[in-house]
Amino acid sequence: MKSALIISTYNWPEALKLVLKSFRNQSVYPDEVIIADDGSGKETREVIEDFRRTIKLKVNHIWQEDRGFRKSAILNKALAQVTAEYVIQIDGDCIMHKDFIKDHLARAEPGVFLFGSRVNIKPGAVEKVLNLNKAEFSFFSPGIKNKTRNIRIPVFQDLYKPKSDFSEKTRGCNLSYWREDFIAVNGYDETMEGWGREDSEFVIRLLNKNIKGKRLRYGGIVYHIYHPEKSKEFLKANSKIQQRTIKENKQWCENGVAKYLAQNSMNKPIE
Repeated sequence: MKSALIISTYNWPEALKLVLKSFRNQSVYPDEVIIADDGSGKETREVIEDFRRTIKLKVNHIWQEDRGFRKSAILNKALAQVTAEYVIQIDGDCIMHKDFIKDHLARAEPGVFLFGSRVNIKPGAVEKVLNLNKAEFSFFSPGIKNKTRNIRIPVFQDLYKPKSDFSEKTRGCNLSYWREDFIAVNGYDETMEGWGREDSEFVIRLLNKNIKGKRLRYGGIVYHIYHPEKSKEFLKANSKIQQRTIKENKQWCENGVAKYLAQNSMNKPIE
């Protein structure tokens, strides 16, 4: 099974640098890395180029023009470039535990997506973490909360079974799925612009397609670097789209990844 890691990012090169450092520490590597860049500037590009020079893996930097928060679009564009069968997805502010990729790949199974654990780095600790270039944390590390989520016990991971109902624990910053399942629901809905509900609405369509969700507890750990909340001006509109998906049991969105896959098949550049 070939695998890919997608990292979404926007104009926080200091955080991305730590995420990529944590990638170098992984006990298991994927076959390719795709950085889904929602319009970042020169500094982010330089961080990615430095990473490319130090890693012997295919690293694809997918960039789109900065026209506000368009995470759905950049993730679709990134997925359209993936050649691997299995995809692991994180955000560019989530430092990975050294066994993060290993845990996701070990628990992958047909007809199931996984959502892992997120440990939060406290606001007061962010500056120190960035200044020290810190990419490893233990249960006793100061500056982190949700410490029980920072316990990795592989045998306990099997206690959690796939379920058909939506879990509020699901986060797009720590998610993995089969590429064919992503395509089967047409990926992310690009009518959802601005922050909010884009990840959960995508997951609900997977569940409606009878692709079950499994919590990856005691493993698949990321450390989320605190930042101020994004603008919620689009949250109400996006929530309405999600409610319609639930009410109509939708499995497919009209404005999704299919158009980029069609461009690929015709050898046209993705825009």
